[in-house]
Amino acid sequence: MIKVSGVTKYFDDFKVLDDISLNVRRGTIYGLIGPNGAGKTTIINHINGVLLPKSGTITINDEPVFENEKVKQTVLNISDDWFYYSTFSIREMAKFYEDVYPNFSKERYAAISQIFKIDEKRQIRKLSKGMKKQVAFWLSLSAMPDVLILDEPLDGLDPVMRKQVLNLVIADVADRSLTVLVSSHNLRELEDICDWVGIIHKGKMILEKPLDDLKGNVHKYQVVLTDETAAQLEEMENVLHTSKTGSVYSVIVRGDSKETDRQIKALMPVLCERVSLTLEEVFIYELGGLGYDFKNIII
Repeated sequence: MIKVSGVTKYFDDFKVLDDISLNVRRGTIYGLIGPNGAGKTTIINHINGVLLPKSGTITINDEPVFENEKVKQTVLNISDDWFYYSTFSIREMAKFYEDVYPNFSKERYAAISQIFKIDEKRQIRKLSKGMKKQVAFWLSLSAMPDVLILDEPLDGLDPVMRKQVLNLVIADVADRSLTVLVSSHNLRELEDICDWVGIIHKGKMILEKPLDDLKGNVHKYQVVLTDETAAQLEEMENVLHTSKTGSVYSVIVRGDSKETDRQIKALMPVLCERVSLTLEEVFIYELGGLGYDFKNIII
């Protein structure tokens, strides 16, 4: 659906994107994550057709995006600085969307209005940040896009409305195979909705996997050890991180689960439990392998 192949981009002499590739499949939710300055918004602006790469290609449905009106009519973007005409009411902005996007559905517009319950005669600029974000989703989902691109999309929404908005997006993914690319620093939220995850660092794609596979290669154990066996932790292979709270050690190990189980059991722990890693923990330890210092982070 969305295919980015070998894209490189410079701003003056600074290389922002370095031969980056990613593939977002139809009807999936793809989470693009990375530290500040990694290049997430830049690659999103390429996928939106706003920027032209120095090299490489970006296609949606096998068609190039840049200066392609037909493709852009099927792609909607919601960012933290979502665009609207400052003098327009919601109703006027809806008419603008209807004129630009041929698949705009008045029925969907009316149905979503019953969820957000904002007077469509109100000027958008007079709304709160959270209400503006609701309007952005209201209009974008009414346009019935094939692709929805979200860059920090839920900032300003209260927890109840965040859940409501996500439910609307997920329903479109299930009902009509909407394809979603979402970038957010709220990894706990992404973990609840994403099928695939790509981690970007310094303009490069570090890894790209289904979420379940990404979490399946790194394991967290909570163990109680004797003084003799505790010293052997330092000798274990593929240990990414260890910490101790009271008598309990937390050990993060990379590798096949059967092999890591064997390694931990070889320490003959007094107590042992393998617990699920969060996406946030996986992200931290993947970046830790790239030179980030997380020794003082308590997980």
